[in-house]
Amino acid sequence: MTVAPRTGRRSLRGPLGLLAAAALTAGALVGVDASAAENPYQRGPEPTVQSLEAAAGPFAVESAPVQAGAGFAGGTVYYPADTGEGTFGGLAVSPGFLEVQAAISWLGPRLASHGFVVVTIDTLSPFDQPAARADQLLATLDWLTTASPVKDRVDANRLGVLGHSMGGGASLAAAKKRPSLLATVPLAPWNTVKDWAAESVPSLIVGAENDTIAGVTQHAEPFYESLGGEKAYLELRGADHFVVTAATPTVGKFTVAWLKRWIDSDTRYDRFLCPAPAPDAVISEFRETCPLG
Repeated sequence: MTVAPRTGRRSLRGPLGLLAAAALTAGALVGVDASAAENPYQRGPEPTVQSLEAAAGPFAVESAPVQAGAGFAGGTVYYPADTGEGTFGGLAVSPGFLEVQAAISWLGPRLASHGFVVVTIDTLSPFDQPAARADQLLATLDWLTTASPVKDRVDANRLGVLGHSMGGGASLAAAKKRPSLLATVPLAPWNTVKDWAAESVPSLIVGAENDTIAGVTQHAEPFYESLGGEKAYLELRGADHFVVTAATPTVGKFTVAWLKRWIDSDTRYDRFLCPAPAPDAVISEFRETCPLG
């Protein structure tokens, strides 16, 4: 395996409730931050705006190539080098129509550096539609948790999916198909399916104001309005369809905050999501159900 440069409702979802009581012992509290003692999935130091917008988080990252043959066309797995904080949540990321993993590769080291094991994939065909990409995202998570060389670093109960364009539409479809997932982040998503009322996995949809391929009024906005679970909608001012294929501080900050909140049940990230940030030079709109805190 090769070492990659460091890049930079009141009710919690997931398995936290089952283990919190065990963690709340006198021994666990000795010399340990109280919030960490209450949450066995908390990873990393106290987050700040600066740390979330930086090119890399607190964990050094390693990576390894993934061969085809497990239901997707291969890719790259990125993971924290640190093995002292226990297991991490797992993520699968799909590119869009005609794209290869390079289009979304920045998300691998960025998310891994904040304490996730991440697989960025190539799809079986660049022409694959969202339904096929959804199956491949789920196959990736299955491989990651059962057959990958880093499976022992991954908590199989704390998983999520992301994707760009058709890959973003695929992440919604994957979450609908597997409601045990804890989070999804569709980036400039495209899908012919508009009603996602049956999709209840916490979803952060990122839209681009000037997207002419997956226009927000035809895709991101109706997706958000129809979603059945906790949700947020971030729209990037003046941006086009491909803004999310390169690292940006805003996309990085909110993606990390959303995934840390729902996959790690880490309430330290609530303040970055709720109340909604006001529109500014970068954000044209932010909506959310805001059940946090």
